[in-house]
Amino acid sequence: MMTMRRTLVTGVIGADTHIVGNRILGMVLEKAGYKVVSLGALTPAEEFVKAAIETAADGIMVSSLYGQGELDCRGFRDLCIEAGLDEILLYVGGNLVVGKQPWPDVERRFIEMGFDRAFPPGVHTNVVIETLRADFEARERGRRLADR
Repeated sequence: MMTMRRTLVTGVIGADTHIVGNRILGMVLEKAGYKVVSLGALTPAEEFVKAAIETAADGIMVSSLYGQGELDCRGFRDLCIEAGLDEILLYVGGNLVVGKQPWPDVERRFIEMGFDRAFPPGVHTNVVIETLRADFEARERGRRLADR
């Protein structure tokens, strides 16, 4: 069980309008005890950062399903750092790239862009909840993430 209620900013980045999965994730996160600040679809990267500042969020969860996530998410960590959110946990998930590409390669590119975790298409919500729990527990112990 979480020792404190965590706030997560969620939304669908860029020109993507695929919101259903993001809404389902939001409901599951709330049921698991998180406060969810949902920005909806068609959200510019800067709006995620602004919302995280305004709500003192513990993490940002970016969703993309139309395959342009790699373009839309470029520079996301830099925006956070510029805004003073150096330590915020960043998550990304969905159908992040166009075409069939090996997931380990896609994941590596997003980690290199500054995301703490990248979730593959079709990930089960229980995996997301467990990963968040472990990452926040690791943070409480002074580590950035739980062991991968």
